[in-house]
Amino acid sequence: MSENCTEGASCSSCSSSDSCSAEDKQKQEEKVLQDRLANIKHRIVVMSGKGGVGKSTVAVSLAVTLANQGHKVGLLDADIHGPNLPIMLGLGNKRLQASEDGIIPEPVTENLAVVSMAFLLDNPDNPVVWRGPLKHTVIRQFVADVQWGKLDYLIIDLPPGTGDEPLSVAQVIKPMDGSVIVTTPQDVALLDSRKSVVFSQQIEVPVLGIVENMSGFSCPHCNEAIDLFKQGGGRKAAEDLKVTFLGAVPLDPQVVIQGDAGKPFVTAFPETKAAKAFIEIAAGVEKAVKK
Repeated sequence: MSENCTEGASCSSCSSSDSCSAEDKQKQEEKVLQDRLANIKHRIVVMSGKGGVGKSTVAVSLAVTLANQGHKVGLLDADIHGPNLPIMLGLGNKRLQASEDGIIPEPVTENLAVVSMAFLLDNPDNPVVWRGPLKHTVIRQFVADVQWGKLDYLIIDLPPGTGDEPLSVAQVIKPMDGSVIVTTPQDVALLDSRKSVVFSQQIEVPVLGIVENMSGFSCPHCNEAIDLFKQGGGRKAAEDLKVTFLGAVPLDPQVVIQGDAGKPFVTAFPETKAAKAFIEIAAGVEKAVKK
């Protein structure tokens, strides 16, 4: 590390970095990364084997629930190609700000802040056309270059599947407390969620449990329970794979309505069955990481 290095600053924000060797830069970047991670008590990834199962809804609900309970929470949107968290949190028009000490995460509440690729796009319709190395670099920067401060939880929302982003997150954020696998009850989703469980175990990230989303629906007119996408498949998968079943979240139209409006569902409708399910899931995650 050069004697001109700014204490705690990454090379990308340091005015003296041009005078440093490649080796010095690598050492400084690693030091900054480890310093950031040292201030984060628990690191959790939310993942799914396929898209459309409500993974981002679970990630937001988990982060908001923990923040509402008084925990300091960071929410990292690691879905580089489809970053939706800012819209779901009412931050669609925000842009990231920077200081001498790095990037400032966008505050949602007093206890919750978020970073997303969406904050860097001039036009939300513009696609991010990147290969693996670029995605790895930005994920590393979203940890090392962001002033997360002292956090009780960093929740990372991953894109569907088992590709570049999950591998990069596992390599950059070590050690990881664990993964929350999100599925819906139908067989196609369950097949992919089982792959996510095995993948998580292969990269040495403990599986905290499986969440079955869109699990049943109560008719608003007669209150009859309707299994639109079947029910119980997530619990069965958890039993088969010998991992914890964290809970089932019933379908509620307000989840979609509030997400589009940028208002977290668990805060807007805390007395609903779905919100109570999310709260129980958050309690299960807390219990799992404190074992």
